[in-house]
Amino acid sequence: MDLRFGDSKPTDEERAAVDALLGPPASAWEAPAGEWVDRPDADLRWARGGRAARDRRDLLLPGLHAVNDRVGWISAGALAYLCRRLTVPPSEAYGVATFYSMFSVRPRAATVLHVCTDLACARVGGADLCTSLKARGGVAVEESPCLGMCERAPAALRVAAGNPGSAEHVSLSRGSAPDPAPQAPEGLELPQAGDPGLVLLRRVGVVDPSSLDDYRAHGGCAALRRAFALGPAGVIREVTDAGLVGRGGAAFPTGRKWQATAAQPDGPHYLVCNADESEPGTFKDRVVMEGDPYALVEAMTIAAYATGAHHGYLYLRGEYPRALARMTHAVEQARARGLLGDDVLGQGFAFDIEIRRGAGAYICGEETALFNSIEGYRGEPRSKPPFPVEKGLFGKPTAANNVETLVNVLPILTLGSEAYAAIGTGRSTGPKLFCVSGAVARPGVYELPFGATLGELLALAGTPNPLRAILLGGAAGGFVRPDELDIPLTFEGTREAGTTLGSGVVMAFDDALPLPRILLRIAQFFREESCGQCVPCRVGTVRQQEALHRIAEKRGIAAEDDIALLREVGRAMKDASICGLGQTAWNAIESAIDRLGAYAS
Repeated sequence: MDLRFGDSKPTDEERAAVDALLGPPASAWEAPAGEWVDRPDADLRWARGGRAARDRRDLLLPGLHAVNDRVGWISAGALAYLCRRLTVPPSEAYGVATFYSMFSVRPRAATVLHVCTDLACARVGGADLCTSLKARGGVAVEESPCLGMCERAPAALRVAAGNPGSAEHVSLSRGSAPDPAPQAPEGLELPQAGDPGLVLLRRVGVVDPSSLDDYRAHGGCAALRRAFALGPAGVIREVTDAGLVGRGGAAFPTGRKWQATAAQPDGPHYLVCNADESEPGTFKDRVVMEGDPYALVEAMTIAAYATGAHHGYLYLRGEYPRALARMTHAVEQARARGLLGDDVLGQGFAFDIEIRRGAGAYICGEETALFNSIEGYRGEPRSKPPFPVEKGLFGKPTAANNVETLVNVLPILTLGSEAYAAIGTGRSTGPKLFCVSGAVARPGVYELPFGATLGELLALAGTPNPLRAILLGGAAGGFVRPDELDIPLTFEGTREAGTTLGSGVVMAFDDALPLPRILLRIAQFFREESCGQCVPCRVGTVRQQEALHRIAEKRGIAAEDDIALLREVGRAMKDASICGLGQTAWNAIESAIDRLGAYAS
């Protein structure tokens, strides 16, 4: 396509989609080229420039969503018009639009069915279903990495352009057309529903997620009121004393992160909630946002109060339409009822939340890639230092946490740091959410205190068939054997066992899917999701998949040179990649070779 402002013009529908987001053009400079020239009132004397133009760059991703949602794809004319409105170079906007899998710069059907072919869905025939649906015709079908619906495998996401709010997850079954499933069967996502011992999930499935009054009737807002009583420093002290660490996998102390952000003299400060959980097998944040959205609003407000932020961004995975609808409603209701805005609960503290949708990029789960995405750039990780607490979003001090980490702040403030720290173990405190899927009878999100064993968790989920392997931590994690069920589910316990807890993924495998196919799918995932910024990851993920393909063609028997090449490439990615994607792309495959004896002749 022509990457200059050329003759391409938007259709009326495309222009309406952009104008609905940005408002009508302020001058002829922002109109499609040549469109206002013959109008007597055309104003060609001014256009936004400098800081005013740069300050609008962050609307690029929402603008691309607006066009894609309305029309189903992004034409050259629509992209040119959006670039003109935002004064963004078309070449850069094209690079952003083509970075995300949910966008298309080529014509496609108005309704698209994205069929998951990742690990949990592949185990129950997701790839075969995708092939049969493509052959049947009648609907556009695209293969998709994990959709965060592992407890309902095989799953798909149906997106219909021109119909706001029409995107929905659907369930698939062999030999039939996809059947809509806008409501999950009761108890499917949360097998422990109703358990009085739950802490983080106690309201999920109990309260009406659309009702702020129901949320308050079940203890909502008590933590926020205590936060105002303690003051910012008191909140940070409680979080630090509770021993809360990040639940996204890095396990960095949350209190230290908040203290470092709050202490920065530069401003403004920002708060970012990372709700872009795209790790295959992960869906806990989706369940929390769908079932208890006001808890996240309250937790984000407390975090902002502690760190001195007055504006927060909720970066929500684009494949989560129901979570988007419920979080949008919760934010609007909280704003209308005084829980967000210029004077939260009459305490003189101003804070508001802006929701930004991701668009299908696993790499945006890395916090600096997420910042770039919000700012309107390709979601590529930044080099560190400087760290986000010093220069994060828009180059300002930023505290970034995921959904599970933030909602843990609520029981810390309501129970007190000492009582919270008594849950779990001395080094891994509090409750933990686990996403259990695969060869289990009751897949879903489970809440257990840190220190419970892998065997105890799988006993709750039920394992009707003999297991071949268990994957901990998702595609970036590691495999363990079925005879290692005594591994304690803590960060230090899994580390001592030579594996990782990650974000809490526990995926069980029986003989339904051969191990070589599982490993090949993991390699394919990392190759497709690599942003391509650094050579070790860009080239290494390709070489890794090629080697596994060669092994697969030899009926799963690996030559010594293939294994040696895999180890060499794996070490290079781990040592030299910029971010965690390349650094962990070899982990699961290495563990399968060394721990499970994969490819042994």
